Amino acid sequence: MSIRPERVGGYAALRDYAVTGDGRSIALIGRDGTVDWLAWPDLDSPTLFAALLDPARGGRFLLQPEGAYTAARRYLPGTNVLETTFTTAGGTVRVTDALTLPDSHSLAPGRELVRRVEGLAGSVPIRWSVQPRFGYGAGAPHVALRAGVPVATRGPDAVGVCAWNAGRPQCTADSVTARFHAESGTRALIALPYAYQEPLVLPLRGDCEARLDHTITTWREWADNRTYAGPWCEEVLRSSLALKLLVFAPSGAVAAAGTCSLPEELGGERNWDYRFSWVRDSAFTLDAFLKLGCAPEAAGYFWWLMHASQLTHPRLRVLYRLDGGTRAPERALPLSGYRGSAPVRVGNAAAGQLQLDTYGELLQTAWLYTNAGRRLDADIARRLAETADFICTLWHQPDAGIWEVRSGPEHFTQSKMMCRITLDRALDLAERQLIPDRHQARWRRERQAVAEFVDDRCFSPRLNSYVRSADSDDLDAGLLLGLLHGYRPSGDPRMRGTVAAIQRALQDGPYVNRYLGSDGLAGGEGAFLACSFWLAEALARCGHVDDAVHLMDELIALANDVGLYSEEIDPTTGDYLGNLPQGLTHLALISAACAIGEATR
Repeated sequence: MSIRPERVGGYAALRDYAVTGDGRSIALIGRDGTVDWLAWPDLDSPTLFAALLDPARGGRFLLQPEGAYTAARRYLPGTNVLETTFTTAGGTVRVTDALTLPDSHSLAPGRELVRRVEGLAGSVPIRWSVQPRFGYGAGAPHVALRAGVPVATRGPDAVGVCAWNAGRPQCTADSVTARFHAESGTRALIALPYAYQEPLVLPLRGDCEARLDHTITTWREWADNRTYAGPWCEEVLRSSLALKLLVFAPSGAVAAAGTCSLPEELGGERNWDYRFSWVRDSAFTLDAFLKLGCAPEAAGYFWWLMHASQLTHPRLRVLYRLDGGTRAPERALPLSGYRGSAPVRVGNAAAGQLQLDTYGELLQTAWLYTNAGRRLDADIARRLAETADFICTLWHQPDAGIWEVRSGPEHFTQSKMMCRITLDRALDLAERQLIPDRHQARWRRERQAVAEFVDDRCFSPRLNSYVRSADSDDLDAGLLLGLLHGYRPSGDPRMRGTVAAIQRALQDGPYVNRYLGSDGLAGGEGAFLACSFWLAEALARCGHVDDAVHLMDELIALANDVGLYSEEIDPTTGDYLGNLPQGLTHLALISAACAIGEATR
């Protein structure tokens, strides 16, 4: 559907963004053709364009018709290459956008954004402007001609602006602009080659065109090899492509999201940097890769996780950098924030929290890996056994919980459930002689002690439900993970009661809130989309397949026009909130679709 894009105060609606990427970084492109976010050289690097967080200082790459127009867009089938069609009174033009993948036939820049503009009908006046602002808009670049090509530099960063049949670029002190007419049957090309601490490669047009075509072909070949054939196949494929964008190719890590500091409440302070890899997501991630037939991604991610966790063994960090590092100091940037939502944060202080559920996620991930026929080497097997030993003592402590609350530690129920799962999985692996079994008796004793704690102090007979934390009456959608990860079987009355209580207290139509209760931060947030998909999966596992299908259909309808999800949605307005694309949301969609498919079979 072709609509007229709109902005408020320079900001596009988050729902209006599509994303493209190359395994190293991603770009967010508005429905109006403006690139408002791009971090180079890597996904977690400082930005080249960050108008998403500050239209005045962040920098952008604008490309759109002059005058009134409408826009329709799609991904080229089976790819992460975006195609936007602009329609004006005078004609129609198509823009194809990609962060290109290198081929073996030409010398490629370190990174490259290519934008192809094709005149389809009539004559369309086009304007474009590249406004680079390196380092989260920290300072204006120096722009000068190099071999006739405008090049913007600041410190070790350099980006060229190569244009063919796209007007004559005009350089100002800190930007490059041009105008041209896209006539029917013509093709223009604009490429941004980038280099960091190395010589800048200024590409030839033919090489850029070839790399764009190669990128399309490569994405399609990857999509054609996905093995999922259950319900909502198209949506699962799109989620798998979105997830692939968050796989950091050099290490195999999977980022939680592609952006930082997009608000969970407009004007609020819940603005976090999600460009890290969370252990919390690990079991869902590995399970999705295995079910989708992504063997290289599954192996790469598993070994990255084992290596990263080795650096902090026996303790786990809540999150790790994409290179496996542990430092993620949180600081505020001098940007206005999306629609005035400040502070704008990079880094994440949650990295230093104790989050007990991560130990269960780690053992669940290893358990899934071995169930798929993979083997563990001796060092990893030893470390997993030591992790089980460690949790035997650690589980008694309060923690920050899965939602990383900043109000102080508590005895969160979901954390304790995952501690029991840590020991369950360790015992199973030991019985299969996949990890050392010297402490099985202790693991069994502590597993029973955890279960007694959860059942005695974390269950409310009045609500007929597990509760958010020990001795409370609050509910938490994270408790659904106890069912999904196997704390108790789906037929258990207490788990079924918990699912029903979450429906009564936290669900409103397709929307599910994370929890009731304080978390130490001011303001509120939207409905958490992953929780909605978890509920759909839980319903299917409990035998309520019709209810699960109905909820799933409602959730599928909440995707934006190109099939992407953010972290949250405002139930009142339908506006997207939080960082995007959100890996956990797409993982939860894949998991729910697979579970419902299994239930219907």
